[in-house]
Amino acid sequence: MNALEALKRGTVELVSEEDLSRKLKRGTPLRVKLGVDPTSPDLHLGHTVALSKLRAFQDLGHTAVLIIGDFTARIGDPSGRDATRPTLDAAAVQANARTYTDQAFKVLDKSRTEVRFNSEWLEPFVRERLLSELRRHTVGQLLEREDFRVRMKDGTPITLLEMMYPLMQGYDSVAIKADVELGGNDQLFNLLMGRAMQKDAGQEPQVVLTVPLLAGLDGVKKMSKSYGNAISLSESAREVFGKVMKLSDESMLVYYELLTARDLAGVKAEHPMAAKKGLAEELTARFHGAEAAKAERAFFDETFSKKKLPDDIPTAEAPKDAVGFKWSALLVELKLTASRKEAQRLIEQGGFRIDGEQMKKDDPIGPRGGTEVVLQVGKHRFQKVRFPA
Repeated sequence: MNALEALKRGTVELVSEEDLSRKLKRGTPLRVKLGVDPTSPDLHLGHTVALSKLRAFQDLGHTAVLIIGDFTARIGDPSGRDATRPTLDAAAVQANARTYTDQAFKVLDKSRTEVRFNSEWLEPFVRERLLSELRRHTVGQLLEREDFRVRMKDGTPITLLEMMYPLMQGYDSVAIKADVELGGNDQLFNLLMGRAMQKDAGQEPQVVLTVPLLAGLDGVKKMSKSYGNAISLSESAREVFGKVMKLSDESMLVYYELLTARDLAGVKAEHPMAAKKGLAEELTARFHGAEAAKAERAFFDETFSKKKLPDDIPTAEAPKDAVGFKWSALLVELKLTASRKEAQRLIEQGGFRIDGEQMKKDDPIGPRGGTEVVLQVGKHRFQKVRFPA
């Protein structure tokens, strides 16, 4: 995979691919910007989607510019919001900023990261240049934002301060002379504003690259501590590993694509349980080290087997001609389900496990001469099955 293809992996918008290709061909380090407003003390895996993309640029020799929005956090980014975001005082912003930088370096290479606080240039910008910038941009331009249109339709107030936010974020790009800006796909308007303001300032417009918003553990809402579906970078190795193991198989593949460099074809070829353990180990290792990750995998395997397997599991002999049966037929034969349809539905819904591994396909039974397996039907029904030698 070449550099351009690697950087495009998992992106939503790229404005534009031609510009990025041209800038990469120069052979000189690019200044790649990511802005974060320290609105809470902790980062979670959702934040690391953009951080991982920033690290990908670093690994190609480019400079990461991590902007801590200590000024813009006092305004409140309206992106993706259906109401005005609460503002924070300066003391809360500074306290959050300290933990943000500590946690960001669990993903980024500190030696190749330039950390800037946007109060450095936005305080003088507001004093000296804001009025002239307001003359360059129209109310209609700002109201093109989808979140603003929705709020106006619903009659939800939009403050004038919120309408200033895109100009502030856009000026960040001018101040640090960004070649590329990264952000979530809800940030597209703000990132494009940076392109426009750089052009007005006589700079070459930045490339805009957006990444998806990572769904949380529920697989539905975006990851957020307020939704109770987040994996925080400050959590213990055990909590990180255990929470990743709760992901659905579909979510697991999305996490692989957005948070790792693994080849997805290889991941899909693995058994889902093995792939999920691999993901949990990789993400735990990223934030807590390889030894801790290996220990948590061993702990999970041991605890899973102890927790799920009662001491009095009954044993049955599989029919001599069981090889070639579908698993649903064997479940009926063993009286673990009342019908093939019930068994097939149970398998499709993830309620059937063989030796602890979830099966979602009603596959034929392969050669198992002389072996014994533990079948789990639902949460609490277990059956040992011996296959004839």
